[in-house]
Amino acid sequence: MKKFLKIITIGAILIFAGIGFFLTAGFLAINTGLTNDGGLPDNKLVTVDLTKKPTIPTQTDYIWDKDAEWQALVGGIEKDALLIDQVSKQTGVPTRLIVSQLVVEQLRLFHSEREVFKRYFGPLKILGNQTMFSWGVLGFKEDTARQVEGNLKDKTSDFYLGSRYENILDFKTADIDSERFDRLTNEKDHYYSYLYGALYIKQIITQWQKAGFNIANQPAIIATLFNIGFANSQPKSNPQIGGSEIDIGDTKISFGELASQFYYSDELIEYFPR
Repeated sequence: MKKFLKIITIGAILIFAGIGFFLTAGFLAINTGLTNDGGLPDNKLVTVDLTKKPTIPTQTDYIWDKDAEWQALVGGIEKDALLIDQVSKQTGVPTRLIVSQLVVEQLRLFHSEREVFKRYFGPLKILGNQTMFSWGVLGFKEDTARQVEGNLKDKTSDFYLGSRYENILDFKTADIDSERFDRLTNEKDHYYSYLYGALYIKQIITQWQKAGFNIANQPAIIATLFNIGFANSQPKSNPQIGGSEIDIGDTKISFGELASQFYYSDELIEYFPR
């Protein structure tokens, strides 16, 4: 009996040690950048000339709007239409720009987590709410959320939006880390996911405007920057469309390009006009 209990005890210790190693490795990977997707090769990136008038794509046939994943996603987004509109009015960021990021994050999740999609997301037509290495329906990383908060207060930052927005994300408790996590991972209310996302977009646009470049009408560039993060947002006249590679079935497409395709499509246009 004692030998049996000893075996169980050792087994339990090994299991918990394994879990601890996994979580620690994940934490280190995120904080050292090892989980960042390298994105598309340079020869597949599309360069945009910001000195010229934007070219509006005319493509109407897409690879992402004909399958079960898209139908489930439409149902989930429609449920949040009023919430997204509320955030848009608060921040001045167009609803369609917010939803463009949401569409890519959710399609990536739906196509990569096939079994979870089949069991939950698809039948229930709900959005995937991440709680591990990225948070919420927009897949925010903790460091990015912290930067969004910090930029609101830092008057010297190129991302500073002005006094009007300084207190929009003020916390109500002393346990800021827990409150931030609860905000972004709330399964029943995605308000803060959209608010952080909209503020991130607005801060990026503001940074580029201060540098003399208008990207407010460049959804592909905005989405690329949304994906690659503040550290890689470097204003210039010839930015590139890219970001992480998203697998849609057997096809690979960049984060920026997929967001742009949705933005210029007529999908959900009755809820989120251009």
